[in-house]
Amino acid sequence: MPKARYENIYKDLKQKIEANVFTYQELLPSENTLIQTYSCSRNTLRRAVSRLVTDGYVQTMQGKGVRNIYQPIAQAAFTIGEIESFRESAARNGHHPLTEVLLFTEFAVSEKQSLYTGFPAGTDIYYIQRLHYLDDMPLILNHNYFLKEAVPGLTKEIAENSIYQYLENTLHMTIVNSKRIMTVEKMTEIDEKHLMMNAQDYNCMAVVTSHTYNSDGVMFEYTQSRHRPDYFRFYENAVRKPT
Repeated sequence: MPKARYENIYKDLKQKIEANVFTYQELLPSENTLIQTYSCSRNTLRRAVSRLVTDGYVQTMQGKGVRNIYQPIAQAAFTIGEIESFRESAARNGHHPLTEVLLFTEFAVSEKQSLYTGFPAGTDIYYIQRLHYLDDMPLILNHNYFLKEAVPGLTKEIAENSIYQYLENTLHMTIVNSKRIMTVEKMTEIDEKHLMMNAQDYNCMAVVTSHTYNSDGVMFEYTQSRHRPDYFRFYENAVRKPT
């Protein structure tokens, strides 16, 4: 069962659900109809639908079909179970994204930086500060550390667009998994300055720290994302497993 085949079907159905081609609570076309539409096997279609179920887009009902249960999220939201770029998240939620690079530099990781980034001391990295806007409002301040040898040719211009698109489409890197920790931390002067927050109204930030790995098992990225608390939301579709 070629992965690309079910992936393409999954992405097409997902896009149609998000675009409201299939409205909320509507049943998708029958399994036989979809098999004919995509000229695929039953197993391939079911694998694509299974992923939509896992992502919280549809629900399968015995003897009735597959129902669309997707509802757009009003505020900015990122998924817990998937790795998606800022632009991908913005598109999924119907927002207009903009990224401003505040700082782009290179240096060798110090002993102190090694303790929290996970990169060995002396490792050459790109360090990038990026401010992410949604609909012209600054919402996320990112501190990105990228392993230089894993992402050759990274530039400020690429960082303003999409680093992940560059990694996957130009460098042909396969991004596999990301270990995340979510915390609430005290707001800094840098947060207050760039995210346009009043310290009298907010004194804390929602912070997501991630260590991300490629298909070679190499940790190529350490990132600390600092979110405005009034717009922060992480989304997950939780499924109860039979006991």
